[in-house]
Formats: sequence, structure tokens, C-alpha cells
Amino acid sequence: MITDNFQLLPNPNMIYSFSAALALIGINPFVFVPDDILLKIFRDARKDKGHIPVRGTINGEKYIQTLVKYSDAWRLYINATMLRDSPKRMER
Repeated sequence: MITDNFQLLPNPNMIYSFSAALALIGINPFVFVPDDILLKIFRDARKDKGHIPVRGTINGEKYIQTLVKYSDAWRLYINATMLRDSPKRMER
């Protein structure tokens, strides 16, 4: 389980927090953003299509990333910069 706090870019006044289980597609780790958070993001970003840039922290590590919709689900992909050894954490 990881804990995430993030903000829409470029407006840092919109802060969203949630915890989610890390999942994998192939070797690509990601988290599903909870529906209640997604609805707030769509409202605040004034869009629900395309990429949505965000920045934040995962377990204390800062990142800049993009929310993307893939296979009808919105995902926040986790890379090595965001969470060190993230694929290995799937084994825990």
C-alpha cells in the first residue's frame, strides 16, 4: 500500500490525498486513483479527457507525473524516480 498526495499542475492549491495498492501491467507499476478523487480532479481541472499533469509525493518522495486513461481506467504510473524499486515492492 502506498500513500499519495498530489496537486494539479499548474494550480498547487488543489491537493488530493489517497492510499492505494500498487499494481502492475507487464513491468509497469501504477495505482488506480479512487473514483471520489477522480471526480474532484475532473471538476477542478475542468476536463475528464486527455492527460492531466500532477505533482506530489508518494511515501515522502516528490514527483511530477501525468494521470492517463488506459483501457477505460485512469491510472497514475509509478516510475523509479517516484518510488525506488517499485516493481520489487509488488513481491512484498
